[in-house]
Amino acid sequence: MELSVESLETPALTKAQLAELLFDRIGLNKRESKDMIDAFFDLVAKSLIDGADVKISGFGNFQIRTKAPRPGRNPRTGEAIPIEARRVVTFHASHKLKEQIQS
Repeated sequence: MELSVESLETPALTKAQLAELLFDRIGLNKRESKDMIDAFFDLVAKSLIDGADVKISGFGNFQIRTKAPRPGRNPRTGEAIPIEARRVVTFHASHKLKEQIQS
C-alpha cells in the first residue's frame, strides 16, 4: 500500500490507517498493529504530560510550552475576560521534513 495524500479516504491520516499500513508492510496481525500504534501514541502523550520533549529524528520535535496569563475579550460581547496560564504542545518540523514538503 503506497502512502500518499491521494490514497487517503479522508484528508487526515488516522490511527486506523497507520495500523493498516503496519499490517500491509510489516506483516503484523491487525490486533498487533493497532496495539503498536496505540502504545506509540500513549508513550508520546505520557512523555508530554510528564513535561519531557519528544524528538523524532527526521520528523520533528514536540515540546510543552507554558503560556502566561493574559487579558482577552469575548468577541461577541466585547467583554474583557482573563485567559488563564496553560500548558500547550508545540510542534517544530525537522529540516528533513521541511525539505521533503518543499520538493
